[in-house]
Amino acid sequence: QVQLVESGGGLVQAGGSLRLSCAASGAIWTINTMGWYRRAPGKQRELVAAITRAGGGTNYADSVKGRFTISRDNVKNTVYLQMNSLKPEDTAVYYCNIKGPYAASYWGQGTQVTVSS
Repeated sequence: QVQLVESGGGLVQAGGSLRLSCAASGAIWTINTMGWYRRAPGKQRELVAAITRAGGGTNYADSVKGRFTISRDNVKNTVYLQMNSLKPEDTAVYYCNIKGPYAASYWGQGTQVTVSS
């Protein structure tokens, strides 16, 4: 069984910063792509950012480019999302996702990010 533990969410004023972390543990030997998704109230879940195993390939939603940075530590099986210049429209539940071999996909429990104006 694979567990993902997220941390770092909270309440912040517009223009502030937060750093999300997601640590994977359990029966997974190879982690491929790691990513962050979010679901805002009344909206569908969307990809925020993703990073390949080697870390050289990243992908960002247009709405967060230049403000968010995704990174990973393959020794710690942890993915991070540094969020700067936060806006009220970034308010959402953020979910960590990891891809294993054979199309395996695992999700974290979600962490709330609230940005006040």
